[in-house]
Amino acid sequence: MTRDIIPAGLPATGAVDEAFAEVRASFDRFCLAAGIEALGTMMEADVTAACGARHGRDAARRAHRWGRTRGRIGFHGGKIEVERPRVRGVDGREVTIPSWETAAQEDWLGRWAMNLMLINVSTRRFGRAVRLPEGDVPAPPGSGVSKSAASRRFVALSAARLADFMAADLSALDLLVVQIDGLHLGDDLVLVAAIGVDGEGNKHPLALVEGATENAATVQALLDNLVSRGLDPTVPRLFIVDGAKALSKAIRRTFGSAAAIQRCQIHKARNIMERLPKEHHAATRRVLRQAWEFDDAGKAEKLIRNLARRLDQQWPGVAASILEGLDEILTVVRLKLPKELRRSLACTNIAENMMGTIRRVTRNVKRWRDAGMALRWVAAGMIEANKGFRRLKAHKQLSVLRAALQAHHDRMTIKPVAHVTRAA
Repeated sequence: MTRDIIPAGLPATGAVDEAFAEVRASFDRFCLAAGIEALGTMMEADVTAACGARHGRDAARRAHRWGRTRGRIGFHGGKIEVERPRVRGVDGREVTIPSWETAAQEDWLGRWAMNLMLINVSTRRFGRAVRLPEGDVPAPPGSGVSKSAASRRFVALSAARLADFMAADLSALDLLVVQIDGLHLGDDLVLVAAIGVDGEGNKHPLALVEGATENAATVQALLDNLVSRGLDPTVPRLFIVDGAKALSKAIRRTFGSAAAIQRCQIHKARNIMERLPKEHHAATRRVLRQAWEFDDAGKAEKLIRNLARRLDQQWPGVAASILEGLDEILTVVRLKLPKELRRSLACTNIAENMMGTIRRVTRNVKRWRDAGMALRWVAAGMIEANKGFRRLKAHKQLSVLRAALQAHHDRMTIKPVAHVTRAA
């Protein structure tokens, strides 16, 4: 009796033909059938390579066919069941099929989950986001599109990316600027992040640490991590901070007393405005704006001191706040940087932009269970923000910053040598 034999690794092509005939009404099913057929062809090729031709007498074969089973592979953000061949070696152990192993990898399913969660698709809506409820590829139990399955994939992939992010080598980065800012996620949970700008104007998320408050110990842990990963503490850099005294203290302890620190002028002005009544806002803001625009640090400082003197009688606390950290507020002016470059480096806008992306990414999080969860989410947000970074507007002027930082470092560290007069 003669009969047609379909190789075990190949699904019937009739299914593909049928799906192709209905492609206009069921394109999903057509793609699925075509993909399964292509995978079956690849698996059969792998089986033939290991076992030789079916019913052959190859003495050099390494394994033999061992029936078929069903397994799951990724499709549309979830999983589907596919029949696959089994192979056992001459020693009786299961032999893996390379094409199946590649197809069964779940990393790209994790990327599906991570991508959708980063654009604020909740885990409850994950299944609907990847499979149409009325579509031709159903999502039965076990298809991997449930909220718990999506959450597990996100946790696994975000944890792996956090580990890679916090261990990345920084020695190859020519960093001229480091911005440090904090993100308060709860009463007892603060994350401090660092972002750098290299000599070409490219921005790089650098590190992230957690703490109960934005104190010197938390910032020191961040700086220690940067140094341990290759950030040379002897290279002159500009550090831009939001104004917390703990930041400046930790920076000078790690990078030396000569470190150039610029306190964010926007944060400074905002803090002053919040302590003054509205009738003083316009005049105070105008004076501060004039001071920021001066090319002469002496004139800028004199203007700010005059402002503090006028406010001292009625608002002595605000006057003291204006003068607090005055040297660090005018660092970019003292370095004699071009005006366009000063505007880019006088504030923590780069870090604030990244924090805005982090807040958008974490918008659906209602409760932070622990610091580990916060680190994973915020690191994912920093990596997401990095995709949209553009070069610094004044990147062509960064060579001026490099020279100014070196001159500042030399001026602050090289002590004058006293001349010795020889006796006649």
